[in-house]
Amino acid sequence: MYSLREQIVLLWSTPFYIVIIAIEILLTNIRLNKKTYTVRDTFNNVALTLCNAAVDAAFKLTYLWILTLVFNKSPFLKDWNTGFIYWAFLLISEDFAYYWLHRFDHEIRFFWAVHVTHHSSEHFNFSTGFRSSVFEPLYRFIYFIPLAWLGFRPLDILFMYSATQIWGTLVHTELVGKLGWLEYLFVTPSHHRVHHGSNPKYLDKNMGMFLIVWDKMFGTFQEELSEEEYAPIHYGLTKNIDKKNLFYLIFHEWIQVYKDASMKGLSFKERMLYIFGPPGYSHDGSRKTSIEMLEEENYKRGETDMNNSLAVETISV
Repeated sequence: MYSLREQIVLLWSTPFYIVIIAIEILLTNIRLNKKTYTVRDTFNNVALTLCNAAVDAAFKLTYLWILTLVFNKSPFLKDWNTGFIYWAFLLISEDFAYYWLHRFDHEIRFFWAVHVTHHSSEHFNFSTGFRSSVFEPLYRFIYFIPLAWLGFRPLDILFMYSATQIWGTLVHTELVGKLGWLEYLFVTPSHHRVHHGSNPKYLDKNMGMFLIVWDKMFGTFQEELSEEEYAPIHYGLTKNIDKKNLFYLIFHEWIQVYKDASMKGLSFKERMLYIFGPPGYSHDGSRKTSIEMLEEENYKRGETDMNNSLAVETISV
C-alpha cells in the first residue's frame, strides 16, 4: 500500500512529532506563559488525522492506478536521471500543484466544506498540523495528474507530498519568530500563523506548503504584522463552532451548505453559488466573503483614520 520511501518517512516522523510536541508544550508554558494545547483539541487533531489516513488508505490503490495510467501515456522521457535535477523539479512541481489545491480549498465552498476542519481549532501548535481535511484524499490526486503526465513516477509524487507535509506540520507553531532571508523563499511559522488567522486581513493568505514564492507570484501573500501595526492574530474561523465532537467538526459545513442551497425562492444561479461560490456568499448580503470582510475593515479603518486626523486638526486650531 505504501512505498518504501513513504514507510521510512512515516516511521521516522512519528516519534519525531511526539518529541517536538512535548518540547513545545513545555516551552510555550515557560516562554509564552500560556497554554496552547488542550486535551480535547489535541485529541480531535489526532482523531482527524487518523480519519484522513483511513480514507487515504482505502482510496490509495484507485488514485495510484489513475496516476499510473497517466504516467504510462506520458510523452515525456520516463527514464530520466533520478538524481538532484529530477527530485528538485519534482519538489517544485509538487509544491506548485499543492498551492492550487490549497487555494481552491479556500476559494470554492464545495472544497472549503472539506478543508474547514483544518481551520476549526482556535489553537495553533504542532498538533494543529495533524488536524486533517478528512476527505481531501478523494480529490487531491487530481492536482498531481499533470505531474504524472510530465513523467514523474506516481510513487515518487506521493513520497514528495509526504515529505513536504513534514515541513507543513512544523510551521504550525507560535514559538518561532521571523527567520530572516528564509521568509523570502519558504513558508515559515510566521507566514503560516497568518494563514490560520481569522482577522480579515489574513483570510485566504499564504497558501503554500513549502515555498512562499507562489503566494507572492499570484497575489495571496500577506506578511505577519506586529500588534502595533495591525492586531493580534485570532486563530480559528470567522465564526467559531461550539460543538467539538468529530462528526460535527467533519460535517458541519456540509450541513450548512445543504441548508443554504435548499432555501426556498432561490434561483438556480444562487443555489450553485451557495455550493461552488466563495465561502461566505449569501444572496441577501446576510453573510460576507473574505474579500467583503476585508473591504469593510479597510473602510472602517479609513473612517477611523479620518476622524483621528480631524480631531488632531481641531485641537491644533
